[in-house]
Amino acid sequence: MLDPNLIDSFFLIFCGAAILATLALYTRQPMLIAYVVLGCLLGPYGLALLNDDQHLKEIGEIGIMFLLFLVGLDLQPKKLRNMLGESMLTALGTTVAFFVLGASTFWLFGFAVKESIVVGIAVTFSSTILGLKLLPTTALHHRHIGEIVISLLLIQDLLAIIAIVVMSELAPELNGIMRNLAGILLALPVLGFCGFAGVRYVLAPLIRRFDAFHEYIFLVAIGWCLGLASLAHGLNLSFEIGAFTAGVSLATSPIATYIAENLRPLRDFFLILFFFSVGADINIGLIGTLWLPILVLGGVVVISKPLIFSLLLKIQGEPANTAHEVGARLGQGSEFALLLSYIAIGNALLSDAAAMVLQTATVLTMIINSYWVVSRYPSPIAAQPSLRRD
Repeated sequence: MLDPNLIDSFFLIFCGAAILATLALYTRQPMLIAYVVLGCLLGPYGLALLNDDQHLKEIGEIGIMFLLFLVGLDLQPKKLRNMLGESMLTALGTTVAFFVLGASTFWLFGFAVKESIVVGIAVTFSSTILGLKLLPTTALHHRHIGEIVISLLLIQDLLAIIAIVVMSELAPELNGIMRNLAGILLALPVLGFCGFAGVRYVLAPLIRRFDAFHEYIFLVAIGWCLGLASLAHGLNLSFEIGAFTAGVSLATSPIATYIAENLRPLRDFFLILFFFSVGADINIGLIGTLWLPILVLGGVVVISKPLIFSLLLKIQGEPANTAHEVGARLGQGSEFALLLSYIAIGNALLSDAAAMVLQTATVLTMIINSYWVVSRYPSPIAAQPSLRRD
């Protein structure tokens, strides 16, 4: 029999999310902000209606697995080659600049060097979910500005995966770090070989034979994602790395786009739970003592990112209006920053206070940036009817 507490938790989360998402859309906010706010309201530091969200956090982690699986599905070798030539200089240049700004800002507030490094890495990424949801479909597929945004986001996602691999396998002691790095070097080739061999000799023939059965394709994709995630865990890697490898191994398949489109609703279901758990973990009481570093770090991100992206894109040869719009669309923190904060806490790389600053500042940048984008540029939820595009 189902646990009544679980049913009540789902009722509160999804009914509350529907109400706050409605308010978010009326105020031109992305719905993921509503999920975080709901977590703050219902979690242990708010109304405490959901005191033990551990089981929901674990379910939310499945959403991250599906997110990384879909990111991997977009990383086709041909697309990667094109990105390396077009956007790599801008992506790497902005990564270095944002790392220096984020780490130095955090260090100036008296946080430890290792915490400053983690935060510097976390703030280098922009939100893939927010960037794509605020991009009109026409720009997403048929305009040059959509190509630039997607290219930069995919490169950042690839760098974020590398950061997740390194950070999730680190141990506090030097000997533990060396053992884990050696384990990664041995396990990753095994995981990659199993992934690509499995697609070539098992999945691809099955998909070609039964591609008329859409339910079967959906089932195989989910099984492949979770199967490689379990294999990665068995090899002492993280579940997320296995899911990403599963996506990359399927990216060369002609049915990869179909799989990606059909798995998005399932991913969104689990991501609602993930962002809720993020909000539930935000200790509102600490914000009163940490408001200054939160505001400064958030301000550094929302001001510097559009300016630096715009500058480097102009150097790359893009027109000024294109460079400004891309910079604005990428001028926020990322869901990967939230994920990295959880990993860093688990590996004793971030204190609770440092994680609070990073998480709250990240959410703050998403709110501020989304207001800026929907009021000035075409998007599905633009403030002005003349800018509303779908």
